[in-house]
Amino acid sequence: MNEALKLKEIFFAERDLVFNDADLLKDAFKFSIRWSVLVEEFILRALKDIKLDCAIASVGSFARRELSPYSDIDIMFIYDKVPRNDDTIKQCVTILWDTGIEVSHTVRDFSDINKFLKEDLHAFTQFFETRFICGNDEVYKEWNKKVLSSLKQETKKNLINEYFVDINLRYQKYGASAKVLEPNVKYTAGGLRDLQVLQWIYSLKNDIIIDTQKEITQTEVFLELLKKDKILIPKAAKRLLDSYKFILNTRNHLHLISGHKNDRLEFSDQEKIALRHGYTESNWKEYMRRYFDASNVIKRFTITMSKRFEDEMSKPISDFLSIPLDEDFTMKGNIIYLASDIELTMSVILRAFYYRGLHDARFDDVLRSKIIEAVIDLEESKDTEHQSSVFFREILRLPKNVSKTLNVMNELGVLGAFLPEFGELVNFFQPGVYHCYTADEHTLIALTNLENLRHESNTLSRLFLSVQNKDILYLAVLFHDIAKPITISGHEIIGAEIASSVMERLGYSAEEIQKVQFLVRHHLTMEQVAFRRNLNDPTTLNIFSDLFPDTELLDLLYLLTYADLSAVSPVVWTQWKGELLYELYHKTKRMLEERITGEELLASSMLEIMEQSEVFSDMTVKEHIESIDDLGYLQFYSAEEINQHIEEIEKGSKASVFFKEEAGYTSITVITRDSEALLSRLCGALSINDLNIHDAKIFTRKDGIVIDNFNVTDFRTNEVVDKSRYDKIKSDLILAALNELQITKEFNRIKSKWWRIENKLFKRKGKVKIVFEKHDRYTIIDVFSPDRLGLLYQITRKMNELGLSIYFAKINTKADDIVDSFYILDRHKRKVSANEYELIIQQLTETIEEML
Repeated sequence: MNEALKLKEIFFAERDLVFNDADLLKDAFKFSIRWSVLVEEFILRALKDIKLDCAIASVGSFARRELSPYSDIDIMFIYDKVPRNDDTIKQCVTILWDTGIEVSHTVRDFSDINKFLKEDLHAFTQFFETRFICGNDEVYKEWNKKVLSSLKQETKKNLINEYFVDINLRYQKYGASAKVLEPNVKYTAGGLRDLQVLQWIYSLKNDIIIDTQKEITQTEVFLELLKKDKILIPKAAKRLLDSYKFILNTRNHLHLISGHKNDRLEFSDQEKIALRHGYTESNWKEYMRRYFDASNVIKRFTITMSKRFEDEMSKPISDFLSIPLDEDFTMKGNIIYLASDIELTMSVILRAFYYRGLHDARFDDVLRSKIIEAVIDLEESKDTEHQSSVFFREILRLPKNVSKTLNVMNELGVLGAFLPEFGELVNFFQPGVYHCYTADEHTLIALTNLENLRHESNTLSRLFLSVQNKDILYLAVLFHDIAKPITISGHEIIGAEIASSVMERLGYSAEEIQKVQFLVRHHLTMEQVAFRRNLNDPTTLNIFSDLFPDTELLDLLYLLTYADLSAVSPVVWTQWKGELLYELYHKTKRMLEERITGEELLASSMLEIMEQSEVFSDMTVKEHIESIDDLGYLQFYSAEEINQHIEEIEKGSKASVFFKEEAGYTSITVITRDSEALLSRLCGALSINDLNIHDAKIFTRKDGIVIDNFNVTDFRTNEVVDKSRYDKIKSDLILAALNELQITKEFNRIKSKWWRIENKLFKRKGKVKIVFEKHDRYTIIDVFSPDRLGLLYQITRKMNELGLSIYFAKINTKADDIVDSFYILDRHKRKVSANEYELIIQQLTETIEEML
């Protein structure tokens, strides 16, 4: 056995001891230092017989002594001048890999310093984040001198500005919120990279290379320097250090669980890591609340220091331009300063935030830091002065910047301290996987989206601008999820009571409280009706419109529903859902204004549509439309498309298929004669063509001809279907309509290829829930379930086996959740007996669970 192989065995054995040391893993810094030093030690042992004219230095997290288990082991060979025809580097790298140390290496000489300064400032970072390992230490010392001497003032400024740009780009890619539910522990806002960038900027500004050989991390050295410079008080430094350690610890465990380098903290990994830390399956989400608290500490420090660095690089504004806001605060430029030694009580802090919002300003880093410390002290003393509500109400009444102000209040801990009820929402882990953010972040994004409507030009924008007392609407948004930490089911009911209690404390009138209570109580109602019910059903319209005493509450609920849905995740708010909400809003508003029933509205609407085009005066067209007892048909299809349908039916085609692209979907219409299990067969044909069904509409003529429409996307790309696939899809749909396609056989054949894609697309296990709702003509079944490929086919197939006929279906996909709603009758065309509910629930649940 050669020397490298022996060393490799020893290295792996030593590495495994470190990786499996449970006590060591409790302290992120101790673990990372031990692992970093171990790698350094074996590099020294492996290369001890190599004569080196260069310096070998560690780079990146290796240099910071913050290696996670599978972090890149980056090293740099530094020469005064790289020799030609020298195989020393190749020899060293080969030995290291043979020893089991899989290094990534770069080779640099002194000429590269000026070269990179001119060509790639960003890559220049690695030049001053190094730590000497072995070789020629004189070369290493000279390297550092030249790196520092090359950094002229203008160069530093350019490089620091590049870091600021990089932060913004990184936030755009990985998330600008510190409360993304599945964060990248390194790159998402509040992740490890934030603090590392600040270290680079500090090094540049102060001509320092942090390369101490002590067994201590670079972050610890950095924070000690900040304390020494009086930039951080000891308490704040400790809080920042603990937060960074917590996230680094999460990364260490994430690597070990994954068995490779992995910085994406997905739900399944979160639970595993929490269990490793002693949490249970019932409370593991508390671990993530701690994570979000830690990431918020890092993010707000990053913002504070970034602004501080920007201010230091900017041309100072003369004190003569300082504007006194009152005896305690002044403003210079767009920065607010503390002008007195006043104690920062909650009332004073809220006053500062009022000025901030009014002038679209920001706090200087000293005032910002003092607010953070004051809020922590207030929370510890439980003295949050609930009576000090004047300026909070004034903030809500600002003409603009309300959401921006409340966001910063939440970031600095003020909002939760002032409103303890909201404090319970801070870092609360949303249980629905389609949510992207914690509950407090979701709420504030909803506020932001609502206020941003003032910059748009659409119905929602015009509606928002017309609202007189916007503070009532803002309060409804703030409180809509306020009871989630108490209970998810029924949180809207309890939330309405909490809203009442808080508003009474804030001094609002009984009438204002009742409005917010109504909005919180019904914040889920509008989306449930729009996305799950037939909006051309007079019963549905009558029940919904009866909720509103006037159009004002309808307007406010429409705006609240938009704000809520648009803040869940980028995939939840779609053009299709926006159109459904508007349709419900528009119909209800007309009913309320004209004081008419759903039956009268639908009759009037049908007459209006018929009068819009001469096409509808044709007797054949009239008869066709009158044979379809659903106004939705007229609204969904154009006159030209309806003519096309009639032509196909008159031709006697056994089955016809039409394709159309719209609103990010491929719309597929199938015309054929109704038959047993038709909907199920069509869903099966679409599934075996790798299509995800987002919506299904069923229109049936009195003579048994059906016109079924499906909005679909390709399940791999979630985009419209490539037109080259139309012929195959059309052929399968026609065969399915004629009952000539062996769907079960085809379905089972391709299921084996789906599992890889399903593992990538659908992570949620979740529970299945079947709910019945009474209707005057039908039985309505709502199916709640995690999504799976082919799920709609299996559900409709089982319903057919149970003797249930589907007359209307609404498919509502939320990321990897679905809520499918079906209007059904039994085989005798009667509503389903309540005695059969239990059997249907059992059979559908078993069918779905077999797919999960």
